[in-house]
Amino acid sequence: MHCTLAVSHGQAGSPVASSGAASLRIVRFAAEDWPPFISRSLPADGISGVMVSSVFARLGYTVRYEYFPWKRTVQFGLTSPRYAGFLAVWRTPEREKLCHFSVPVGNTQAVLAYLKEDGSPGATLAQMGKLRIGTVAGYANGEQFDGMVARGELKTEEGLNDATNLKKLFIKRYRVILIERQVLQHLLMGRNFSKAERERIAIIDTIFKERSVHVCFKRDEEGAAYQKRFNEAARDIDMLRLERDYWKRIE
Repeated sequence: MHCTLAVSHGQAGSPVASSGAASLRIVRFAAEDWPPFISRSLPADGISGVMVSSVFARLGYTVRYEYFPWKRTVQFGLTSPRYAGFLAVWRTPEREKLCHFSVPVGNTQAVLAYLKEDGSPGATLAQMGKLRIGTVAGYANGEQFDGMVARGELKTEEGLNDATNLKKLFIKRYRVILIERQVLQHLLMGRNFSKAERERIAIIDTIFKERSVHVCFKRDEEGAAYQKRFNEAARDIDMLRLERDYWKRIE
């Protein structure tokens, strides 16, 4: 594998390719549609999308995001020569073995969402041991939560994505769902849910800590080179300001 970010002229499947007379350099990432962080439906592909694209622009690259369900995103991002990696992803000890991680490209806050008419499911995870909790297949939900699931202390059912889980919450397939706060807000404000449905939702936001999301570059020599140059270029960009400006743009 190449250890620099050199342009790969005409190489099929390469994550970096040249295009046209101007030799526009393109780098590709696999991603799951996860608004507002990364989404084909949002300007500049979402908050994380605009951050990643801004950094690569400083390096002379245009970013292309190609969207898949989460499990395929991880698979393609780690194994396909077409992609430099995938996003947006939380850091975990297991993923450290698979990825060279970028600096943060967004911050997240997991919450537990439930229906107001059913009352609070509890103040702690230990109080929810008998409830069915909706999660998304393949997501890492923090050491405490995932550990309790592994020990059989929590009952979870994996759904395809957050939108599907939210719909299942409304029809009471789940008593509670685990979801990122901004993702929940974005979904509820979209065309698929009514004002009446939004008003039925309550959340518990005191259990999970804030976590940053990152780009996972492949854990090889080329991925290490991407990580190094990306992180160096990111130092010259005010990411927090970029995020604030983006929120103003889409509100």
